[in-house]
Amino acid sequence: FGDILDNLDFAAMAIGEARNGQYSFFGDIMYTKLSNGSATPRGIIANSVDVTSETFAGMFGAGYSVVSNDRGYLDIVGAARVWHVSTEISFSRGILGGVDVSDSATWIDGLAGIRGRYDLTDNFYLMGWGLVGAGQADLDWDVAAGIGYNFNDSISAVAGYRALGVDYDDDGFLFDVVQQGPILGLVVR
Repeated sequence: FGDILDNLDFAAMAIGEARNGQYSFFGDIMYTKLSNGSATPRGIIANSVDVTSETFAGMFGAGYSVVSNDRGYLDIVGAARVWHVSTEISFSRGILGGVDVSDSATWIDGLAGIRGRYDLTDNFYLMGWGLVGAGQADLDWDVAAGIGYNFNDSISAVAGYRALGVDYDDDGFLFDVVQQGPILGLVVR
């Protein structure tokens, strides 16, 4: 996480959920932009090389509560996630000066798993999910766990950890990545 943080230009994640009785609908979006550059030795081929990588993942799903009471719920869920990844390499000066090379891919995967929440007290609760699937990727998975604090009936805060992985390989485009790190968020109901 510390190594990536030095090269992080921007990252954002938003999650939404709607519940009605035992049924739920949820979705999330995540965007990450990383870049790095370095001078080259002797500067003949190029003086420097810059790399920029952008990742977008958006998911929409539905769930059904198999356990539900006044303390919490456990949902069985199904979802679809769309990925878009692009990478650009730019050379400056030297023989390759002004040359930009880029590649990108977009794909969709189906996922299944569980999502849940459990109220420890009136103020503190545990939340989390685990999903796994595939489709155009060989493997797509997503796990998270966190603890929340209710300030009142409408607003709470959540702190936890999320790991999201995908193994996609198509026609020479390879994206085998695990993105993981702490999450801190504000929940509005």
